[in-house]
Amino acid sequence: MYNFLRVSHHDGVVRLALNRPEVFNAFHRGMALELQDALKEADRNPDVRAVLLTGEGRAFCSGQDLAEAVDPLGPGLDRILREHYNPLVLQLRALRKPIVVAVNGVAAGAGANLALAGDVVLAAQSAKFIQAFSKIGLIPDTGGTLSLPRLAGFAKASAWMMLADAVGAEEAERHGLIYRVVPDETLADEAMAVAQKLAKMPTEALALTKEALNASVFHGLESQLELERHLQNKAGATADFAEGVSAFLEKRQPQFRGQ
Repeated sequence: MYNFLRVSHHDGVVRLALNRPEVFNAFHRGMALELQDALKEADRNPDVRAVLLTGEGRAFCSGQDLAEAVDPLGPGLDRILREHYNPLVLQLRALRKPIVVAVNGVAAGAGANLALAGDVVLAAQSAKFIQAFSKIGLIPDTGGTLSLPRLAGFAKASAWMMLADAVGAEEAERHGLIYRVVPDETLADEAMAVAQKLAKMPTEALALTKEALNASVFHGLESQLELERHLQNKAGATADFAEGVSAFLEKRQPQFRGQ
């Protein structure tokens, strides 16, 4: 049924694993739309009481597949945000079942901010969170400009976004981005145990708790996603973005000129 996800069911939990390990689970249209479909199915399936989201291989998600982003026949930045990431973030927050995210490796760009939209986020000790957007002349999207400052505070969020620092799992826990750091070798089992515990809890009460948290922490999410889309289109029209993507694809240092 799915080409870019691995889906399995475990005692009330549906495990959704991003499955493009050869490109560190970078998102393209196929994977984004499949994840949307899988989340819709989880939402309407009464046998699913919790969702576990993770990645196959050595990474959680390296963000957007840049080859697709600059492909003249591809969807383009505006559609990528409007049809791929913004609906995914809204789905994760609206899903009336708890979502456990197991960050099993690097979570960069959209991958990092998608992880932050989960309800309970665990990360392997080797995991890193990178707001990689500035490296290619873009702005943080996928709700990161709302969630990251509210979780970590303005000073850290601003620096991480502008400098594109790699934030290790322990630092992420220390600053409130994630629930817990877990040894790499036990992450899968511990994340499943947390998801199965949630699956046995009162689902409607958890959904109402999530609704209250949305009103508090994620208040204004939809309008912020639209603002990100507007600003990303501006950033995507710059010469620096073209240079940033070219440098990335050519594996060289970019020469930004502020244009």
